[in-house]
Amino acid sequence: MKRSIALIAAALCGVASLSACAQHGGALQGGALRAVSSPDAPKAIGPYSQAVRAGNVLYLAGQIPIHPKTGELLKDAPIEAQTRLVLDNLKAVLAADGMTMANVVSTTVYMKDLNDFAKMNEVYGTYFTGVTPARATVQVARLPRDVAVEIGAIAVKP
Repeated sequence: MKRSIALIAAALCGVASLSACAQHGGALQGGALRAVSSPDAPKAIGPYSQAVRAGNVLYLAGQIPIHPKTGELLKDAPIEAQTRLVLDNLKAVLAADGMTMANVVSTTVYMKDLNDFAKMNEVYGTYFTGVTPARATVQVARLPRDVAVEIGAIAVKP
């Protein structure tokens, strides 16, 4: 019985994903995808885009605390300063596509140490007003360049 419910749930998720794809310009069916970038956010440090627009949805790559103008990495800064810079970098990428933090519907927060969650969350909360995004927060063994926090997001332009 449990397996049947799990299979039904998986099938429904697949249908929901295909439906979402169709709403996002048919990205899986050859629809137009557009890279979005901002000189006010750190350049991608690998083969990825700062963000990708699919229909009215913007998928933002995870940002780490790198100062966009100087390239300075805030690896040893307190979690509050790292979180602030990460969110400022996300704001810059959103602005490059005519959006704000109010357009963010979901975030994923990756942290080196969940003992810093309350401090990160205090800063995070100052960046969102009104309807706050859905969020997943996970502790990971290691982040790029050994920073303490990385945040990715999904935003929607109505």
